[in-house]
Amino acid sequence: MTEPVDTVPRAFLGVERSVSDQRWVSRLDQAGQNRALAMAQLHGMPELIARVLAGRGVAVDEALEFLDPTIRNLMPDPHTLTDCELAANRLAAAIEKNEKIAIFGDYDVDGASSAALMFRFLNHFGLEPEIYIPDRIFEGYGPNPAAMQQLAANGATLIVTVDCGSTSHESLLAAKQAGTDVVVIDHHQVGETLPPCVALVNPNRQDDLSGQGHLCAAGVVFLVLVATLRVMKDKKDRRAFTLDLLSFLDIVALATVCDVVPLKGLNRAYVVKGLVAARHMNNAGLAALFKIAGLGGPVTPYHFGFLIGPRINAGGRIGDAALGSRLLTIDDPSGAEVIAAKLDELNRERQAMETVMLAEAEAEALAEYGDGSGAGVIVTARQNWHPGIVGLLASRLKDRFRRPAFAIAFDANGKGTGSGRSINGFDLGRMVRAAVDNGLLVKGGGHAMAAGLTVERSALGKLRTFFEESASKAIASLVENSALKIDGAIGASGATLDLIDRLEAAGPYGSGHSQPIFAIPAHRLKDARTVGANHVKITLEALDGSRLDGIAFRAADAPLGQLLLNGRGRSVHVAGTLGAEQWQGQRRVQIRVLDAAIAN
Repeated sequence: MTEPVDTVPRAFLGVERSVSDQRWVSRLDQAGQNRALAMAQLHGMPELIARVLAGRGVAVDEALEFLDPTIRNLMPDPHTLTDCELAANRLAAAIEKNEKIAIFGDYDVDGASSAALMFRFLNHFGLEPEIYIPDRIFEGYGPNPAAMQQLAANGATLIVTVDCGSTSHESLLAAKQAGTDVVVIDHHQVGETLPPCVALVNPNRQDDLSGQGHLCAAGVVFLVLVATLRVMKDKKDRRAFTLDLLSFLDIVALATVCDVVPLKGLNRAYVVKGLVAARHMNNAGLAALFKIAGLGGPVTPYHFGFLIGPRINAGGRIGDAALGSRLLTIDDPSGAEVIAAKLDELNRERQAMETVMLAEAEAEALAEYGDGSGAGVIVTARQNWHPGIVGLLASRLKDRFRRPAFAIAFDANGKGTGSGRSINGFDLGRMVRAAVDNGLLVKGGGHAMAAGLTVERSALGKLRTFFEESASKAIASLVENSALKIDGAIGASGATLDLIDRLEAAGPYGSGHSQPIFAIPAHRLKDARTVGANHVKITLEALDGSRLDGIAFRAADAPLGQLLLNGRGRSVHVAGTLGAEQWQGQRRVQIRVLDAAIAN
């Protein structure tokens, strides 16, 4: 009789339940390990790097091309996007006739970047388009009829909406009735009925077969500009031959990283080549923001996501929403420094507000849901919260409770503006759209990992019940089977700068191409202390005396932080991501600690 095959993978390092209540497993099954070995042997790469690539679905014969993504190889013909040719022709006609164009953008990084790309392109051809970014609080997301009518009254014969507009039927109708054409360039999910416009370029519309649905809005705008430049070259416009579109890739890369779209296909090329462009510091706005943020070393995706993105977003959250796009379009270094300083100031204000609001949200969540283990979805709400910060609260709550989470800010009239963040495996946008269909929301939408909504206070109780009934079973299953996937084990002596450089070459990492997680097995916890805003700094020591520094962000009060702070001198398994930090002019390896367990 044949013994049954055990389909449950063995726990990595024997960690069945870590301090964060996760089972550690190898990212690679046996087939994946064989693929990694073949990749290492065929291409002569370190086996650890081959494991990282194999664990992210890279085929053996694709590995070398994957490590050197190029725009030329990965960019599709822009005309494969539905309506892209129509949009390019309309833009080219506007350039030829020197029409007055308005660009209507969103107030986040992707919206600011998309608006800046369109502006810089049109400006090269001598146009001075008006950029309109709506106020997050008073106007909300996307085009509104009053704004469209005002742009038309200002003389715009063409309005280009970027990172918005796909579902703005009433607003686009208002523009049409005012005699103004509209071109929509977007990436958000689209319904079956399309709004009235000259062209709607969105790889996520149902009749688009381009396969580029993973692009952010700026990535789609870039493709439209490639198509438009082709038209202008066909028209023998001399200005078309002096424009280097690749110089815009720093802006595209910024948006791609900050909008957390999957880093696969063309997105990888956008980011890799965009980082090269960013390191030249040719964009005065980005250079000014990097300077005030204290950039150390070459620009990386981390710097886009954690230094630049939050500062640009701060304008849209609590200040002037147009500051971000203005910064990315300015060429005057001194003017750029003024805007950068204002965004930096707004970001500090945002951080202070977030600290207070997060304490309130966590207190409410603990009172309502306890440790969250019995909840499907965490929903918090309060009247005095700033609606521009609820998305950040939702993200923090999601991380703490390991459940999809919403934070809702109610105004004095009982109208709530909310934002939600999800965990892997649960489609939050679909649930929000179902709530709209059931009449529980004024409006709402989003994608799998993030969503926004507007709700009346009187419907909050029913909404909580609907979310719980919709999600509880699926979330319970996802949490019960949650596992931390480990790419490999490495000792302190093996965590070298050379390894970091090789890992970076296998990046960039983010959504759809996750940061490699390594286990540091059975090292002595030589030191652990609280630093900064609730972070825990540690030093691990191997038997051979080699050491590795690490940090667990915002962990001091969490079980992970408590284990580390109380475990000095003990042998621990630590799991996290490896990177390099700049300290006093020196580059050193550091592990960002995500989880830990006492080593038996």
